[in-house]
Amino acid sequence: MFQNTTNRTIPYICGMKAMVITPKSQTEFKFINDLLKKLGVSSATMTEEEIEDLGLSKLLKSVDKGKKVNKETILQKLK
Repeated sequence: MFQNTTNRTIPYICGMKAMVITPKSQTEFKFINDLLKKLGVSSATMTEEEIEDLGLSKLLKSVDKGKKVNKETILQKLK
């Protein structure tokens, strides 16, 4: 199991599904991590960048790909 002590998100993967859990505190993180170990469930932590990538991927899947937007509109939204 890979553990990154600076990040508290634990992904849980079951077949083709996954679960991302974000504990509110280090104590909660340790409790969930220990529980998964006792249950024999493999887990791994994710870096903040990996979490952002996951969110961006989910967002990209939900956008309307048929609508075209000009460059200026995109740059204005990024500000």
